[in-house]
Amino acid sequence: MNERAQTRAGPSGGREPEKVPQGTTALATKHGRTTIADTVVAKIVGMAAREVNGVYSMGSGAARAFGTLRGRVPGMAANVTQGVSVDVGERQAAADINLVVEYGVSIPDLAASVRRNVITAVERMSGLEVTEVNINVDDVHLPSDEQEGQGREESESEEPRVR
Repeated sequence: MNERAQTRAGPSGGREPEKVPQGTTALATKHGRTTIADTVVAKIVGMAAREVNGVYSMGSGAARAFGTLRGRVPGMAANVTQGVSVDVGERQAAADINLVVEYGVSIPDLAASVRRNVITAVERMSGLEVTEVNINVDDVHLPSDEQEGQGREESESEEPRVR
C-alpha cells in the first residue's frame, strides 16, 4: 500500500511525519474523521465570490429582495450564503452561485476569477477538493438603477406618457 507523509505534533512538540494511506485526505485519517457542514462551505463560497471586483450582489431576484428587507431589520445581518448552493461529500464539494455583475465587466473574465477564488478558498480552508463551480449571472447592475430608486417619487406625480 502506498503511503504519503503528513505531519502531526510529536511528544516533544515538534512535527513528526504521520503515515496516511494513499487515497485518503486529512479529513479522513486512521485517527478519525472530520466532517464539514454544508453551511460552512457555503459561507466560504459566498465570501470568496464577494471578494472579486465586479460582483455587485448575489442571489436571484427574490433572494435579493428578501436580503434587502432582512438587512433593514435591526440586529439582522446580511446572509453571506445568499445566492450560494453547495453539495458537500466526504472529500469533495461542488457549488452553484447566482451573481449580479457590475455593468461593463467582462462576464467570462469575472466568472473565471470567481471560480478560481472560490476553488482556492474552499480547498485551502476545508481540505475538500472542489469538483465544480457553476456560475449563473442573473442580472447586470446599471449605474442608473440607483438613480431610479431615488427619483421614483418625482416621476410618479408626472402625467403618464402613454394612455
